[in-house]
Amino acid sequence: MMGAFSNEPMTDFSLADNRRVFEAALTDIKRLYGNSYPLQIGGRTVQSESMRPSVNPARHGETVGLVAQADRKRATEAVDIAAAAFERWKRVAPAARARTLYKAAALLRRRKHEFSAWLVAEAGKTWVEADVDTAEAIDFLEYYGREAERLCAPQPLVRLAGEDNEWSYVPLGVGIIIPPWNFPLAIMAGMTASAVVAGNTVVLKPASATPVIAARFVQLMHEAGLPEDVIQFVPGSGGEIGDVLIDHPLTRFVSFTGSMEVGLRIVERAARLQPGQRWIKRVIAELGGKDAIVVDRDADLTAASQGIVQSAFGYAGQKCSACSRAIIHADVYDEVTERVAALTRRLSIGDPVLQGTDVGPVIDRAAYNKIRQYVAAGKKEGRLLAGGGMDDGAGYFVEPTIFADVDSQATLAQDEIFGPVLACIRADDFGHALAIANDTPYGLTGSVYSNRRERLELARELFHVGNLYFNRKCTGALVGVHPFGGFNLSGTDSKAGGPDYLIQFMQGKVVSEKM
Repeated sequence: MMGAFSNEPMTDFSLADNRRVFEAALTDIKRLYGNSYPLQIGGRTVQSESMRPSVNPARHGETVGLVAQADRKRATEAVDIAAAAFERWKRVAPAARARTLYKAAALLRRRKHEFSAWLVAEAGKTWVEADVDTAEAIDFLEYYGREAERLCAPQPLVRLAGEDNEWSYVPLGVGIIIPPWNFPLAIMAGMTASAVVAGNTVVLKPASATPVIAARFVQLMHEAGLPEDVIQFVPGSGGEIGDVLIDHPLTRFVSFTGSMEVGLRIVERAARLQPGQRWIKRVIAELGGKDAIVVDRDADLTAASQGIVQSAFGYAGQKCSACSRAIIHADVYDEVTERVAALTRRLSIGDPVLQGTDVGPVIDRAAYNKIRQYVAAGKKEGRLLAGGGMDDGAGYFVEPTIFADVDSQATLAQDEIFGPVLACIRADDFGHALAIANDTPYGLTGSVYSNRRERLELARELFHVGNLYFNRKCTGALVGVHPFGGFNLSGTDSKAGGPDYLIQFMQGKVVSEKM
């Protein structure tokens, strides 16, 4: 029996020994650069005529791996084989499924720096951001294993004389897992492991920008004892195989993390009844945000300024929880914006392989070009306070950028940019600040800095987001501590890392017997 869940500690890189070990891991994985990663379907290695290079976003000429691309035929085959495997996997005892996750967590913990090094190379994460990503993946494995054991035990019911009644959860079937590139280990592992430990089989279509990390995670799950036909590893273009996977009549659910536009399209397609389909498909979706930090006039302005910078520019702003709007009370607006700008100018921008780097590259050319358009728009919609520079000579580097005096309805204040761009908005009073904060289609995370209890309680009631933080940054949710998911067009409020999450991959069954 496993002990109570606790979060994986982060690595202290101020210690010389930890720095040396991590530098060694960065060196060790280089010998594997350029390796090929085939499809994995039904426990078989499947070669593909189409191979796509996965490249280091900080170094244009560095190929991290060559990854096979599935076509429509292979995608259909993957769902069919997953459906066949489900008939066996669903009968495996929940405790045994959970033990596979515990073993995988132990393996990942022993190889923590190795996986973090891959995150630096393929996702452009700094040392700290990579370490956090790997720790969160360990947390998901440990937490969901315990949750599966809890939920798959007989559930309590009101007793009725003369009857024996039993309520249990049973798995759904085949799931399509479509994770994002920005947490290519943690979120990918959490989405995959949660479905599998609940008794489902899955087709994993990794993010096109970070498939090598997903391939290595699948290998780790096999090392932990997971049958090789439980996860089908099927990288490929969304335009080529996405609809095939979603539309397949044997697909039972789709778990997706990504943009609002793609997520809504998945919801629409999944709602269509296909020939031979015998169920209503479920969609579990996390679709991004336009997150705000509200600063009251009575707040600790030092803490608020630090929280804004950390939330806005960690991993170059490429988090759905990132602060992209700082909504500041008029009485302290000038002071806070200047403090935020001063802190931002001190950030070190560069190759994340270097330990002192604060902000690395954005993920690819498409992201770089999109952010460039928003920076250009910001120069028309606001006053440039810091940053604004961009350089794609060696990698896709964007300076952390701050615009002041942005109107709450401006493009910069409404669109999810997914990059290191912050819009500062002046609020007349605290109520006005909350109204601005709520005035987007999203509702993922938010934060309020205030030392007045009545203001915090008002925000508790009125600030309509799935994850609301007081007097701390709006990023950095911990598994089991801050169940994560948003309102409105931020998704289905799936609450990853929380006690309700696994239920989405199961259905309740009640059996009653008259005695």
